[in-house]
Amino acid sequence: MNRPLIGLSAYRERAQWGVWDTSADLLPSDYARAIEAVGGVPVLLPMSLPYDEAARAVVARLDGLVISGGADVQPERYGAEPLPTTTRWRPGRDAWELALLDEAANQDLPTLGVCRGMQVMAVHAGGVLDQHVPELVGHDRHSPGGDAYGDMEVQVAPTSRLAGALPPRPLVRCHHHQSVRTHPGFDAVGWADDGLLEAMEAPGDRFQIAVQWHPEVSTEHGLFEALVGAARGHERI
Repeated sequence: MNRPLIGLSAYRERAQWGVWDTSADLLPSDYARAIEAVGGVPVLLPMSLPYDEAARAVVARLDGLVISGGADVQPERYGAEPLPTTTRWRPGRDAWELALLDEAANQDLPTLGVCRGMQVMAVHAGGVLDQHVPELVGHDRHSPGGDAYGDMEVQVAPTSRLAGALPPRPLVRCHHHQSVRTHPGFDAVGWADDGLLEAMEAPGDRFQIAVQWHPEVSTEHGLFEALVGAARGHERI
């Protein structure tokens, strides 16, 4: 069985290890382990200039793409002023991931968005974000604080592609204080018990699913298995 190459968009942050304290390109290893567990080969995708040219070069070599979690998307990207709760956005990472999504669309590349990744995919499609979930739902269970995850039960649309990868009402692990308000070209396919949108997917044959939760920290890797399966069937244009 072939092992598809799955690109994982990465952070660029200050980090410490050994004797070093410097800028680093990194991603929690849960992502790579999840891809490995379902038969894919993870490939870390640090930001690379010029973004458009680098995205064309890398996507041509990939079988699938994950837009991973991370910091808030810059509100200017979706025509909004930042609220006090929206901080520490990364313009370079936004530009890199939007370039990756441009080229993924050109190449019909199977794509999965995780947490921030769902928000980036919505913004790429012309959508708008809500900048602070507690103001919408009246609680902080979607992001309890610090490095804690909130456990949420999600209702999945039974006729969706997502439903083929997950149980009908999966218990998922969330860590997001922002959410997708509008998502042109995508169908809403998953909701938390408070009504907040937790998943979307694009209609048609191409695999394009995005979720607000973090499937990489779960022992259930159905979403990554579905992505790798789609990547095995991907024919480069």
